[in-house]
Amino acid sequence: MSTIHKIGRRKTSVARVYVKPGSGNITINGKDVKTYLCTDILVYKANQPFLLTETAGQYDVTVNVFGGGTTGQAEAIRLGISRALIEINPEFRLLLKPHGLLTRDARMVERKKPGQKKARKRFQFSKR
Repeated sequence: MSTIHKIGRRKTSVARVYVKPGSGNITINGKDVKTYLCTDILVYKANQPFLLTETAGQYDVTVNVFGGGTTGQAEAIRLGISRALIEINPEFRLLLKPHGLLTRDARMVERKKPGQKKARKRFQFSKR
């Protein structure tokens, strides 16, 4: 099996994920996963596909991610890894689908409207 390339997206983050057989190293933008994603929750999100499919430590992952914040990037990485694991073994779909790891979360920031402060917030209304 050669390297598998998949893309994951979340909000404005785009993660290009490369998965190949190895010892379980995850590298994000040239840094270790624990260094790049500071909190344990975000590291767990990035590792979640491996934990659910019980393949932790079997694949090396290299990720190029840009845009958005750390949470959006972690969830984009999770989607990319999930898609790559399904290409490796289609049976993993039954394990990942119920946890929502194959669904691209389409929620985006609502745009700011003209004549308003933000997307929903208005300027103060004065009756007189």
